Amino acid sequence: MKNAVRNFVNEWTINILILLFGTTTLVQAFIVPTPSMDSTVKVGDHLLVDKLSYSPPGPISKYFLPYTAVKRGDIIVFRYPLDISQNYVKRVMGVPGDHLRLHGWTDADGHVHKDLFLNGKQLTEPYIQHVYPGVDPYPDDFPAGPPNANVKDRALEMLAHNVVNGEVVVPENFYFAMGDNRDNSSDSRYWGFVPRENIIGKPLLIFWSYDANTEDLVDFTANHFIDLARNFFSKTRWDRELKLVRGYPVE
Repeated sequence: MKNAVRNFVNEWTINILILLFGTTTLVQAFIVPTPSMDSTVKVGDHLLVDKLSYSPPGPISKYFLPYTAVKRGDIIVFRYPLDISQNYVKRVMGVPGDHLRLHGWTDADGHVHKDLFLNGKQLTEPYIQHVYPGVDPYPDDFPAGPPNANVKDRALEMLAHNVVNGEVVVPENFYFAMGDNRDNSSDSRYWGFVPRENIIGKPLLIFWSYDANTEDLVDFTANHFIDLARNFFSKTRWDRELKLVRGYPVE
């Protein structure tokens, strides 16, 4: 009996250690709380994040583990530079050395254009959406437009020290990240560059998606658990289950 109990404890101790190792070293669950990446990932998407790919390669492991550099177009999960207790998800639009600017304008037919230029070339961005009909001087004509009240001090420093000939230049060991829901995204335009050490990993897949409010997902209110009990099947987005999350090559 004692041996059986000892074996049971040992087995579950090993299982727990493996689980802890996996969730802290290999993958991590992440809930999308805001619509800044609509419609690539939605509020209520529960993601599995690959923490291994962007890890610094070791002298031996680099030969057989899939380490990769952070590339333009990658979707990343990272610690918010102004509060590292919060995790954000955005798309990398600029890597070290890149020059970026946005230009918002209205053509003769009244159509609004919000173009992003990377290293002097206008990008084609099939993954973005615009929800506001007009041109906002700061985010849509960045960095030329006058900063608004939402621009943090860290972004003001970026505008003061990292703008050359009307373009933001990404410094070494930093990245410029933006949301795909371009008009409704708190991103590098508002709080500056993402430090390399803040990047946790990249999303692999959506393992569950539930139609819930941002407040409930962030605070896990009692209403959220009541809502789950009542509406689990009807509010689960079954068409998003096990959907892969992939970046888009931005060149």
